[in-house]
Amino acid sequence: MSRAREALPVSLPPRGLSRLEAAGYVGVSAHLFDMMVADGRMPKPKTINSRVVWDRFRLDESFEALPDKDAANPWDEEDAA
Repeated sequence: MSRAREALPVSLPPRGLSRLEAAGYVGVSAHLFDMMVADGRMPKPKTINSRVVWDRFRLDESFEALPDKDAANPWDEEDAA
């Protein structure tokens, strides 16, 4: 664990996440996370000097935009009308 993380109270999660942390945060492997970043389902990272970090809030937004397993496609309903 980095010193920066140790400085945060347990009740305050970090805003910037490493690649492995970001993948774990959304519940996928690092390899799948990389593919999701490449195809736009997950956000691109930010750079802080030489560090690459993912914004937890943007991960939340991207996660919310993922389709639900049994979600109906509104375009299918329009075609049926």
